[in-house]
Amino acid sequence: MHSNNIDVDKTCSASRLPRIGIIACSWQIGPHTVQISNDKYASAVASAAKGLPLILPVFPELLDLTEIMESLDGLLFTGSPSNIEPHHYDGPPSPPGTSHDPARDQLALPLWRAAVAAGVPVLGICRGFQEMNVAFGGSLHQQLDGPGAEHEPPSNEPVEDQYARTHAMTVQPGGVLSRLGLSGVIQVNSVHGQGIARVGDGLRVEAVAEDGLVEGLSVEGSKAFALGVQWHPEWQVTANPDYLRIFQAFGEACRERVERRAAMVAGGGGVAYPG
Repeated sequence: MHSNNIDVDKTCSASRLPRIGIIACSWQIGPHTVQISNDKYASAVASAAKGLPLILPVFPELLDLTEIMESLDGLLFTGSPSNIEPHHYDGPPSPPGTSHDPARDQLALPLWRAAVAAGVPVLGICRGFQEMNVAFGGSLHQQLDGPGAEHEPPSNEPVEDQYARTHAMTVQPGGVLSRLGLSGVIQVNSVHGQGIARVGDGLRVEAVAEDGLVEGLSVEGSKAFALGVQWHPEWQVTANPDYLRIFQAFGEACRERVERRAAMVAGGGGVAYPG
């Protein structure tokens, strides 16, 4: 139980960097299971969101959702080499050889719902965007084919080519992306083999690719920042103004959460969690 007489210190100071949890992936290296996170996510949090990136290991049996949200000011759900296990959206079994991360599924899906309900700022990218959709009852295309196959570049391309802007999408008016200054048709990168099939309950379509595939989602009526995108705005974020706006807005939402919580402590009300 939290005391109502907590002193204002650096832990609750509005001047500190917002602590932004970056969900990890569980991966096997030789005989060892390790927690991994691509550098570009932490770099984007530090350089563009101006937050303190903290890697959140996927230990669903050890980490309590409420305690995670008490400790962090925002959450970034990243892309991953793995796919969500299809039983989470009543899909058929995956093709042989598909990479899965059951521990991440077990933590990320309920954490999405809990964070949105608590008003914790959240940003989902690629797999994280798909987790957002599945967490709210949506489903996925397990493998894009036909016109949609253009969304996944050949894996043997240089990384700069894989993350180059390759296709257009149309930003829907009146949503989060529109309010951030992204409007009309813009070019984005595209590094994914799966996509949104049925949109989850309470989610708003933010952007659509030329072939009709959903590229962005937000939470209808959310008072906090709650956005997911299929592309990778973390890639060379400071050199791409429209990517940068997303991370800046996410970081600002996390700072506002720090300030609200610090104000409550200063007012003698203790730290109010969640929110």
